[in-house]
Amino acid sequence: MQFPDDDNGQMLAAMAEAGIDLTRELEVDFFLVFEDKRDAESAIEVLTQQDQQGELELHFDEETNQWEVIVSIQMVPEYDALSAKETQLNDFAKEFDGISDGWGVMQHQDGDGDFADDHVHDEHCHH
Repeated sequence: MQFPDDDNGQMLAAMAEAGIDLTRELEVDFFLVFEDKRDAESAIEVLTQQDQQGELELHFDEETNQWEVIVSIQMVPEYDALSAKETQLNDFAKEFDGISDGWGVMQHQDGDGDFADDHVHDEHCHH
């Protein structure tokens, strides 16, 4: 499989190389980062009101001293769909003084091989 030469393409290539079936739905976690807890809570409240597909989780990252909203969505990990969802969530997070911090999949989903729990890192990521 060929993927674009960017963070999303590299992550998909690594997943394919690890034996993950990219043609079936996986739980994909999108990470939104906020400096202020109130901003993160407001973002979750609006996502809930919008009946955002998937599960939402709020987490404080002690290493970065920032709040992380994790949006978990069951989807086929297709490049265009991932990129579109990441852009949509980044635009949304900006409304609350936050940013998108990539996406990842949890290891050991049904039939996925041994791919590690990871997400795409960009210039804003401090993990």
